[in-house]
Amino acid sequence: MKLSGKVAIVTGAASGMGKAIAELFAVEGAKVIVSDLRQEQASQVVETIEQQGGTALAVQANVASEEDVQQLFESAVSAYGTVDILINNAGIMDNFVPAADLTDELWEKVFAVNTTGPMRTTRKALSIFVPKQSGVIVNIASAGGLFGSRSGAAYTASKHAVIGLTKNVGYQYASLGIRCNAIAPGGVNTNISASMTAPNPFGAEKAMAGMGLNPRLGEPEEIAKVALFLASEDSSFVNGTTITADAGWTAY
Repeated sequence: MKLSGKVAIVTGAASGMGKAIAELFAVEGAKVIVSDLRQEQASQVVETIEQQGGTALAVQANVASEEDVQQLFESAVSAYGTVDILINNAGIMDNFVPAADLTDELWEKVFAVNTTGPMRTTRKALSIFVPKQSGVIVNIASAGGLFGSRSGAAYTASKHAVIGLTKNVGYQYASLGIRCNAIAPGGVNTNISASMTAPNPFGAEKAMAGMGLNPRLGEPEEIAKVALFLASEDSSFVNGTTITADAGWTAY
């Protein structure tokens, strides 16, 4: 098992890619903290993991809240003694809103979850990783963090920022035995579209223009396998970079 004895926090783990990552990590021997806003769904993921012989704990947390982030890590350390792996998966979309129609409220909401959340969890994880000089962070970014119009202005900027944070943390803490990488998924079958309430027609038209070039949608389990690679010693020489997982969509 590739993660035997490791303790992993996965945010946004009640569904989609986060759920798939949590379940795979448990199969690979990790003790998993299943973190999500939705306590009931997170508990269901824990139940599934335990039925398969794994070890997991559900913790309700909003990554946009510093208090919740502190509680999340305190719960992990209290239950399992430490944290070895952080998967920053929690994220929301932005209704494809273009810059001309963007409000301060939407910008701040998207950044609070997609960018400030990973910064806060990373900051807290480093307070554990630095003293023991080991630890792994994997940020779930997006093809929208590599290109200009896979979504609206706020989401695009927020995911570009996550990739910048990934590079900074990866390089600056490399000498301390800490790695930080990101995954940029293309189109994946998840329920993140539930955060799309009223798509902006202009922005949606621009963002959807390239969908005809997409070879296929991915499954959450396919992203989970990339996360496992980055979280394990299989990727010991991979640091500060972003792996694109999109069936070749952005290679066009």
